[in-house]
Amino acid sequence: MAQATLTIDLDALVANWRALDGKTGCETAAVVKADGYGLGAAHVARALARAGVRRFFVALAEEGALLRRALGPGPEILVFSGHMEGDAALIRDAELVPLLNSVDQMLRHVEALPEAPLGIQLDSGMNRLGMEPAEWAALREIAAQKSPRLVMSHLACADEPDHPMNARQLAAFREMTDGFEAPRSLAATGGILLGPEYHFDLTRPGVGLYGGQPFAGALPVVTLEVPVIQLREIAPGETVGYGNTWTAEAPARIATIAAGYADGVIRLSGPKLKVHAGGVPCPVRGRVSMDLIGVDVSHLPEPPETVDLLGAHQTVDDIAEAAGSIGYEILTSLGARYRRRYRTT
Repeated sequence: MAQATLTIDLDALVANWRALDGKTGCETAAVVKADGYGLGAAHVARALARAGVRRFFVALAEEGALLRRALGPGPEILVFSGHMEGDAALIRDAELVPLLNSVDQMLRHVEALPEAPLGIQLDSGMNRLGMEPAEWAALREIAAQKSPRLVMSHLACADEPDHPMNARQLAAFREMTDGFEAPRSLAATGGILLGPEYHFDLTRPGVGLYGGQPFAGALPVVTLEVPVIQLREIAPGETVGYGNTWTAEAPARIATIAAGYADGVIRLSGPKLKVHAGGVPCPVRGRVSMDLIGVDVSHLPEPPETVDLLGAHQTVDDIAEAAGSIGYEILTSLGARYRRRYRTT
């Protein structure tokens, strides 16, 4: 079988949530947007719900509707993109809570679903989503009458603890929300690690749940085992892969493995990327192609039948570093061709 196996450790995921929850004195929610950061939102959210998570965040109303089918009634599902044109039926039927980002969204929501719950997203300096301070000042009293489920903002530089932007955004958020009667949220994973003054009433970790930075204490959640399709003996002077980008300087044994950029292995990672066989690192040789990668296994006593691309010896952030990217991109790019296994006790 040439299909690679992606194993998602739901116990490790839950342990990461509990560890982050233990760093706060408030409610800890979970962000499961982008299909649970590429790992399967239904499986991820059900495991977290069993562990005690009562609020989940998604990016789109369509994601929220799918999540509601997976979770059933009860848990609250909040939508970062707010109430977009055409979302009313999804919001109503799936009992979603849109995080309204503008005057237009407020008007749309109140006119279409006057009795439905809502939340508010504020821009405290990131300039991405949320109401600007002047816009919020004009709507604040009206919003108060709707008893928002949550008022939130998002930190731009929380993964850099000493960045002055963190303190500026904290001050801006306080200025915009102090005295407003609603639960508040500012911290995702990085914000949790900044300390209690950033926690408010609810934190909403995302990437830290899935084993990514900046949560250095996270347990690895994902293992990716890739079969070896063929072994080749390479003579000095021979090349491997497209473009002849690697030339053997000595006799080499090259394993061709069944993964590539169609599976989320970023092409630019090739020159710095390694896989592991029994814990022993094996460097990639030549370019990452759509379905195949060449790996040097010359130094192994026996040729492997499989290698690990992700696991205890190499995290999503290690692969991201090789690609000049971030762990978020690696997680959310994991391809649909993998055989997926969900592990739990």
